[in-house]
Amino acid sequence: MSKEINNIAVFTSGGDAPGMNAAIRAVVRTSIFYNKKIFGIYRGYEGMIEGDIEELDARSVGNIIQRGGTILKSARSDEFRTKEGRQKAYENLKEKGIDALVAIGGDGTFTGLHNFYLEHKMPVICIPGTIDNDLPGTDFTIGYDTATNTVVDAVDKIRDTALSHNRLFFIEVMGRDSGYIAINSGIAGGAAAIIIPEDEMTIDELVAKLDKGVESKKSSSLVVVAEGGKLGNALQIAEEVHKRFPYYDTKVTILGHLQRGGSPTYFDRVLASKMGVYAVEGIMAGKTDVMVGIQNGITVYNDFESTMVKNHEIEPEALRISKILSI
Repeated sequence: MSKEINNIAVFTSGGDAPGMNAAIRAVVRTSIFYNKKIFGIYRGYEGMIEGDIEELDARSVGNIIQRGGTILKSARSDEFRTKEGRQKAYENLKEKGIDALVAIGGDGTFTGLHNFYLEHKMPVICIPGTIDNDLPGTDFTIGYDTATNTVVDAVDKIRDTALSHNRLFFIEVMGRDSGYIAINSGIAGGAAAIIIPEDEMTIDELVAKLDKGVESKKSSSLVVVAEGGKLGNALQIAEEVHKRFPYYDTKVTILGHLQRGGSPTYFDRVLASKMGVYAVEGIMAGKTDVMVGIQNGITVYNDFESTMVKNHEIEPEALRISKILSI
């Protein structure tokens, strides 16, 4: 690199995800290990513009690895979408002597970071923190494993009441553009059908699948619905299906932000810790305008273009398996 990195800042942006605190901890302690000053920016890009920045030490991130949410908070910032807002943020960073940024977030976070880099050429790197697992270039994003386990636990509990009352449950999970949570929690929870944005299932096909369950004397059925499915949300689908199965006691459960909270699983803690270390080491090695990823156990650094041009596609094999097992 043309200039040595001495002062690094870390922040979280966008929707929170379990494991973000573990990533913050790793960034802070890795920076200190390599004798770099490390700063925390509170409330994401909004805090960057307002100068809500303070130096951190190893004890600042003690006892947070097991906590959900983010100690640095997160906020939306319309002002950062403007060139003037990004200039104000840059001036605040330079005033603190900060010469590199590590962001933890999803595609919106990376887009903001990319625009900031193009204008100010400050070294930047992104750690993928989103429960949707929708970013290509990494097998898993921070928070996805915890969110999916939360959904499976909820599905298991809902099945108990479904069996007790011969009910048809529609369970809506997060995933506006990605069906990762739905497909894998549906397989793990024994769903009768799984509706995701990437699949072309119609109402007629769904009804036919449920009808087979009735014929085979299924005592209950669970349908897992990703919120971004082409058939509509869970309430809309349930209403349409109820017209065909009026004898079913049809119920809808929307899990919502329950999926974002809770203590991260061991998997998310380890993933976040690795990515935090790799982010700092990547910055020091001259990587910039990239996202850290882990593919098949190997660390990779994905540039903005390769990460943002497409979604992390659902494996066709997962869809095939879900259809075989739902009979």
